[in-house]
Amino acid sequence: MIESIRARLDELRAAVDEELRACGRQPGSVRILAVTKQQPADAIAAAAAAGVTEIAENYVQEAKTKFAEVGPVLVSKHFIGHLQTNKAKVLTELFDVVQSVDRPDAAKALAKAASAAGKVLPVLIQVNISPTERFGCPPEQAEALAEVVHSYPSLQLDGVMAIGPLGAGQQEIAAAFARAAKTFAALGGNTLSIGMSGDWREAVRAGSTMIRIGTALFGERRY
Repeated sequence: MIESIRARLDELRAAVDEELRACGRQPGSVRILAVTKQQPADAIAAAAAAGVTEIAENYVQEAKTKFAEVGPVLVSKHFIGHLQTNKAKVLTELFDVVQSVDRPDAAKALAKAASAAGKVLPVLIQVNISPTERFGCPPEQAEALAEVVHSYPSLQLDGVMAIGPLGAGQQEIAAAFARAAKTFAALGGNTLSIGMSGDWREAVRAGSTMIRIGTALFGERRY
């Protein structure tokens, strides 16, 4: 498994760098976040051994079980699923970054949990740029939400996350990612987390600094 993941990772990095050069951006300026949702625990260990430095999970209980099984691995753990306020405490214990802050009460719950844990938690604001997506803050409300995040010393706002419109054409995807990039420019930070296995090229052209890749690294998910 390690060698297959390493080969896919190397191939993906080369393709991303080629796309970056084509649009006048610096090669190596886009991070690859390996989405291990619905993959077995040994996929996390294999990904780390293959050179992956950041992984992501969508579900708290699944992540808790797998992280306990795989033990310590040298990767940064990101939460990219819908944020339930009653899971804030365990989220701050399990994850290094939360990418899906989409409303003030979610920020408040995370801030309280991070403060109690004595840590400063990096977060991204999730903006909704797709008619097929249920969650996320409307882009026009993102600056107000950013002010809420900034008001909590235990949270560090590091940018924006968004999910592109599923099943859309290239033009619609590009327009959606442009809205996310505009929001990111207004809010600031280091991370514009847009683009997945099927639309990462459009995301890179829009200015993505992080693409979230599952299938292209691990193959089809094991439901």
